[in-house]
Amino acid sequence: MPDWDAGEVRRVPLSAFGERYRRYRLPDAAAESALARSLSRYGQIAPVVVCLREETPEIVDGFKRLAAARTLPRWAELTARLMVADERTAKAAIYGLNHTGRHTQELEEAWIVFALVREDGLTQVEAAELLGRHKSWVCRRLALLERLDEAARDELRWGCWVRRPRGRWCRCPRATRSKCWPARGGKG
Repeated sequence: MPDWDAGEVRRVPLSAFGERYRRYRLPDAAAESALARSLSRYGQIAPVVVCLREETPEIVDGFKRLAAARTLPRWAELTARLMVADERTAKAAIYGLNHTGRHTQELEEAWIVFALVREDGLTQVEAAELLGRHKSWVCRRLALLERLDEAARDELRWGCWVRRPRGRWCRCPRATRSKCWPARGGKG
């Protein structure tokens, strides 16, 4: 796809999309189900946003649209808008593109900050500048994840914890958790 220009919208087969940035958004089965109903009824209203990595269109914004489309038998492709971005900018875009609609949750913000600081080597000040936030905000988001052990981070990644009213987090019931861990055979 080297002839795809920045900002151009194209139809892309569902099987062609990459999801390397999916880990920065928490699963939301209810929202995906609602979006599947919306796609069935109204069609795709907004294109997903992608950036190219080794000629694969990697989703930056539109994970729920992709998941919803994959559940619908008549959907074989989605429209996608190309954004030219390096790794750092793509992660920042996940945060920035979600200031409309359903905002990123604190844990999603923490995943993005964690990736920028611990994986990409940015300082907290650099990450704050990239995200348009204060250094103290970056520090708080980073601490949110770093206080968890690896097992807890894995459970969050797979959606085995849900947010309850008043911001409290709790584990999903065991029967539901078995659906959250497809790569681990339902363990949890």
